[in-house]
Amino acid sequence: MKIADRIFVVLASVFFVGYLPLIPGTFGSFAGLGIFFLLRRNMPAALFATLLIMVLGFVVSGRAEKALGRKDHRCIVIDEVAGMLLSLLALPCYGIETFIAAFFLFRLLDTLKPYPAGSFESYPGALGIMGDDIIAGAYVNIILQVVLRLASCRAS
Repeated sequence: MKIADRIFVVLASVFFVGYLPLIPGTFGSFAGLGIFFLLRRNMPAALFATLLIMVLGFVVSGRAEKALGRKDHRCIVIDEVAGMLLSLLALPCYGIETFIAAFFLFRLLDTLKPYPAGSFESYPGALGIMGDDIIAGAYVNIILQVVLRLASCRAS
């Protein structure tokens, strides 16, 4: 594997998080949760990180897929990181319950792939890898925006 391909794989696997055993997508989601947790009090930084990882995911995931020789290889988890970050972006409050709900909702919707998320899997390359997770993240964000506002949570 060429050095450039290795760099794409390292980035797409989020510095080898995607190589953790059994449930790499869940570990990728945890990585996204951790990144957001560190940035939660600085929303411009959280927005920047979310956009950066989404753009980086579109740039590297397709190239990593080609280098690995397998469609949407298990070790590519930058899509889960991006989706998890999007799930949490700009919510009205951030208690531990919010993080737990976002994590489980994201994993559920990433697995179920409600329309149109599931249709993205048929697309080649980065769009096929990133699309379903970004849609799942957007759905989770919308759900949490509504629920948290109805619950009148306090910002924390």
